[in-house]
Amino acid sequence: MDNHTQPQDRGASALAAEEERDQARFTGVAQAVIVTLTLLAIGLTINQLFNLKIGGRPILDSMYLNLLAAIFLGLSFLVFRSRGGISAQVPLYDWGLFLLALATGGYIAANATEATTYGWEFAAPVHGVRAAILFYLLALEATRRAGGNVLFVIVLLFSLYPTFAGHVPDPLSGFQQPFTDVVAFFVYSSEGSFGIPMQAFGTLVIGFILFGAVLQHTGGGRFFNDLAFAMVGRYRGGSAKVSIFASGFMGSMSGSVISNVLTTGAVSIPAMRKSGFSARYAAATEACASTGGVLMPPIMGATAFVMASWLGLPYTEIMLAAAIPSLLYYFGLFTQIDAYSARQGLRGIPAERLPRVLATLRTGWFYISVFALLIVLMVAYRWETTAPFYAIALLLVINQLIGRDRFTLSGFIEMIASVGRTLAELVAVLLGIGMIVGAFQATGLTGPLAGELVALAGNSTLMLLVMGAITAFIFGMGMTVTACYIFLAVILAPALVQGGLNELAVHLFILYWGMVSYITPPVALGAFAAASMAGADPIRTAFEAMRLGGVIYIMPFFFVLNPALVGQAGTAEVLFVLACALVGIWFLSAALQGYISLVGDLGRGPAGWFWRGLIGLSGLLIAAPMGGILGLGHTALTLLGLVLALPPVIVAWRSDAGLNATPVKPDTAGQGPL
Repeated sequence: MDNHTQPQDRGASALAAEEERDQARFTGVAQAVIVTLTLLAIGLTINQLFNLKIGGRPILDSMYLNLLAAIFLGLSFLVFRSRGGISAQVPLYDWGLFLLALATGGYIAANATEATTYGWEFAAPVHGVRAAILFYLLALEATRRAGGNVLFVIVLLFSLYPTFAGHVPDPLSGFQQPFTDVVAFFVYSSEGSFGIPMQAFGTLVIGFILFGAVLQHTGGGRFFNDLAFAMVGRYRGGSAKVSIFASGFMGSMSGSVISNVLTTGAVSIPAMRKSGFSARYAAATEACASTGGVLMPPIMGATAFVMASWLGLPYTEIMLAAAIPSLLYYFGLFTQIDAYSARQGLRGIPAERLPRVLATLRTGWFYISVFALLIVLMVAYRWETTAPFYAIALLLVINQLIGRDRFTLSGFIEMIASVGRTLAELVAVLLGIGMIVGAFQATGLTGPLAGELVALAGNSTLMLLVMGAITAFIFGMGMTVTACYIFLAVILAPALVQGGLNELAVHLFILYWGMVSYITPPVALGAFAAASMAGADPIRTAFEAMRLGGVIYIMPFFFVLNPALVGQAGTAEVLFVLACALVGIWFLSAALQGYISLVGDLGRGPAGWFWRGLIGLSGLLIAAPMGGILGLGHTALTLLGLVLALPPVIVAWRSDAGLNATPVKPDTAGQGPL
């Protein structure tokens, strides 16, 4: 019993904190300040990105980022309490920290031109050093409040590392500097707190976070949920299939697994339970669908924008590269749900209880047109930084004219306050993570560390990837998605690239494995959140989510070993590898559920387990996008996999348990099939 209690308690406490963040509502002076400063920051962003030159002259990029940091660092002390959670009751000392952060950030912004001209990152005056130390301490405290104690300890240790790097044995030894020089480098250079993470925030993240918020507050989330119900709700397991579409879309907008579970899960989990799904299976489905949303184009939360800046690539290239892995993940989830539904004899939702496709489209067609505009501007015109603002303008105009969810003053204020909370949390984390990046730059450790990791793996690419996956999983348990990605992009990505792997595929690899912890014990925050809503056992829900989301564990290895799965190859090769992967995942899903979707049941008992093992092996051989196994090439392995799949497919077909299966009693006991 004790073996299960401790992880469950840790997950439950973390989940309670996450739920508290989503439920807090600010009023009065605190709300007015948050809304006013958030609008000011949005105005600054529009002025900078559209080059409006309000005030008669342009703002330096460094000054612009300093101003954003001053605003949102200050707001983080209004949003987050010293114990780490969000509360609308702001104590007096937090108001003091808010004013201190505004003043310190304002001072740094006011001196941005002089700092750039005279190289304050290397030789700051005394007053500049004092301001940098104060900013450093405030950023650390904000990181602790927004990111938690684990992230705080990591940032603290790495930020102090340059002060004792010379005393650390090789291969971790680096260039040692005094504390005052290190802090000045963090604050005034473009490689510390105001490096790539904050640069991505200032150019890309704000617009897309605002777009997602406007879309949700104008009824976009409900429209896409209704559309999903109208399209697939009547099919077997329809309520769970709706969860895939709705949660995937919402997760792409919000970038948060937990908030996605808490919003879409409120609708999808009860619908799944009424359709006969067990509480555990319904919760696991919602957790997996919400986790995949953060990895799904076109928005992919905030992390993909940081990745684009990090790699120096257009965001559209990141988006297109992530499209195939996202498709494969959701295809695996979809086929497993279909197999489970067929095996359990679960039917779809009666047509009379579902919205109609045409009626739904008539009331919400403009949401699709707004997305079309966004994608056209990003792909065809490469207006990545400004596209979300044009889409927001179109959405607001159409919604206020014909939409059902027209903005009222109170609704607008609530939306801006929500955006301000999200951006304050991001800035608090990014400023801290930027110090980790700065510490590696200041000590010159990045290159040598990558070489040591390659040597430690014994020049084995597979071993290096396994080490990377474990590292990403561990750090993913204690950090936000964006923080985990940035940390691993500094430490791990160079080693994998040095090992001869495609750089874009490597960065997607660490992003995927950083997400695994949301459905994997002992933390599994996504699964625990869904379990609490469904009334299911958290640990058993997490293990069910691991099975449902099994593709997320193997897919990163596939696309990093063959970049064709992220579009980094010729069209013919990409299509061939994609087709093999789809077939392979179809068979792997059958092995996990004991039923081949659209074919039939693999049976139970020892014979059933044998056929499941055989179809699983064939799926791995077909889906694996590379040769070299058993001395066979990719095509030969695919053919071998198809031959091995033939007997279990025939057995399943003869079982006559396919689409015409006789319904059985719904699985309401929460046990589910093995």
